[in-house]
Amino acid sequence: MATLWDGSGAVEAEGSPSSRGSSGVELVLSSDPATPAPLCPHGPTLLFVKVNQGKEETRRFYACSACRDRKDCNFFQWENEKLSGARLAAREAHNRRCQPPLSRMQCVQRYLKFVELPLSQRKFCQRCQQLLLPDDWEKHREHQVLGDISVAQLKRPSQLLSPLENKKTNAQYLFADRSCQFLIDLLSTLGFRRVLCVGTPRLHELIRLKASGDKKSNLKSLLLDIDFRYSQFYMEDSFCHYNMFNHHFFDGEVALEVCRTFLQEDRGEGVIMVTDPPFGGLVEPLAVTFKKLIAMWKKGQSQDNNHKELPIFWIFPYFFESRICQFFPSFRMLDYQDGRKWNHCFLCKKCVKPSWIHCSICNHCALPDHSCEGPKEGCFICGELDHKRSACPNISTAKKVNKAVRKQKQRKSNKMKMETTKGQSMNHTSVTRQKKRRESPSISLLLNVQ
Repeated sequence: MATLWDGSGAVEAEGSPSSRGSSGVELVLSSDPATPAPLCPHGPTLLFVKVNQGKEETRRFYACSACRDRKDCNFFQWENEKLSGARLAAREAHNRRCQPPLSRMQCVQRYLKFVELPLSQRKFCQRCQQLLLPDDWEKHREHQVLGDISVAQLKRPSQLLSPLENKKTNAQYLFADRSCQFLIDLLSTLGFRRVLCVGTPRLHELIRLKASGDKKSNLKSLLLDIDFRYSQFYMEDSFCHYNMFNHHFFDGEVALEVCRTFLQEDRGEGVIMVTDPPFGGLVEPLAVTFKKLIAMWKKGQSQDNNHKELPIFWIFPYFFESRICQFFPSFRMLDYQDGRKWNHCFLCKKCVKPSWIHCSICNHCALPDHSCEGPKEGCFICGELDHKRSACPNISTAKKVNKAVRKQKQRKSNKMKMETTKGQSMNHTSVTRQKKRRESPSISLLLNVQ
């Protein structure tokens, strides 16, 4: 299987017109486990090949699994390239330098010391995104520092940390609390007792918050996320620094065993995986990773339950449904969206606005009063029959109008986002940055949840 990936790092949606008659980069799923992929700071790399329509494959190369922009991770190696010992040593040194400044154990020890401090001595550096102990204060004296960090704030790290905003690396659009509450209520109703949160830090913290405040709640969770900053707030049995695009545990066998134990507890009964990958993430490596997690869970199953499958919620854009189902045929799409509810059209095979209906003449969904008879011939801009769109004298005017409409929609969207985050609570010593959050997950995929 392969996915088209253009030079800028944007993934083409399946069947999109722009993917035909063009060049791009395809992901190659290696079938030879005896040949391990070289490592970059984000773990094992992925194998790609650049393709041009009508031409034979060019040379294959390895690149970073997590970063889709060479500016964020410039790893590049031809598939059959032989590296000298000096280059390999330099690469290993570079990979070590790019790792978090503190080990997992150091983060745990610092957290235990931090919570023992009186409230007046609990500080957080906004520039460095780090909890500060008294010995650290002098180094951060010129930085913007929050004080009086409460236990309640420590339990909501996603509100304390600034969201990562690089769209081609690890942009964080966090769930709204109401979306998390919907999922928590649903999971509890379905009888699940453990949730493996893969890339869903807001859901993880609210599950833990509910468990600490509600004695009747028996829901537990484990967070796997590439954002190492969460290491400051969780014990080793609650968080694993993890790359979901290559199934890489940054803390090695210890973290892998934490995940294995969590999945196989109670012989694998009562556990579900909820994942929210980055919007532009490639489906193929995610599917490979999730199958490895499924295999890890199955090893804890008895022979009688070997036919069962790990329940999974996969939150992803709806237009990836067909590609996901190529790897997981038993997945089914569910419609869930905050605010205005959309409807799923089984004829169009996509979600549409609630005001749209399926037109048997056009064979797609549209407004009830739409015109089925567009200009079948001639210009699509002005409607004249003596020329085509490309030769229309009004094309420049049409472009200006379309550009103005797009700008107006963008301003309206930005205004709505600002109003949504206006009610955010702020620390009295400083104003925190507004946080991006995903208010409306466009698709949930469900696998065999009974």
